[in-house]
Amino acid sequence: MAATKKASLMSRASAAARKAVGRKPSTEETAPAKKAAPAAKKSAPAKKAAPAKKAAPAAKKAAPAKKTAPAKKTAPAKKTAPAAKKAAPAKLVVLEQEDPWSKQELAEVRSVLNDDITRLTAELHEVEDDLEEMIQSGADGAGNDQADIGSASFERDQEMVIVNNARDMLLQSQHALARILSGTYGICEECGNPIGKARLMAFPRATLCMPCKQREERR
Repeated sequence: MAATKKASLMSRASAAARKAVGRKPSTEETAPAKKAAPAAKKSAPAKKAAPAKKAAPAAKKAAPAKKTAPAKKTAPAKKTAPAAKKAAPAKLVVLEQEDPWSKQELAEVRSVLNDDITRLTAELHEVEDDLEEMIQSGADGAGNDQADIGSASFERDQEMVIVNNARDMLLQSQHALARILSGTYGICEECGNPIGKARLMAFPRATLCMPCKQREERR
């Protein structure tokens, strides 16, 4: 019995083996096992952080100020030419029958004119002061009678005439000196003819010749 069971089991096993040999392996059995997917790619190494940019160098030191060009030495001022000597006054005109003016004669005329200017200036100040006092006293004398008022008015008028005459003579004397310096002394201011040395020696302030002066007085 045992031998029979053993033989039966062996025959079954051989039959099974034959079946297994004749059966085509299933795709699942024949397909080679897929290789396990490789482990996830290693994470890419972190990019190296870009090196920090070097801080911009501090602003360049301000360029040193350019040395100012040394001021040019000013050329020494040219020495001014010495003032030209005053030109000698032109020869003063005289009448045909008269001799030219001499230095002594001109000096004498200048002396007379300067004395007149000094005297007339003092007189003018004195007369002006007197006139001012008379005007003030006349304003205060409201109670005076008509005779006193008339007398005061007459005296005041006389003083005004004296003041005006003194002022005119002073101006004439100054004008005569200016004409001597300019070389026009002795020329008639009306007609342009010579006044005459003899007339000027007698009356240094004269500005008109005898004919013109006579015509002026007849007007």
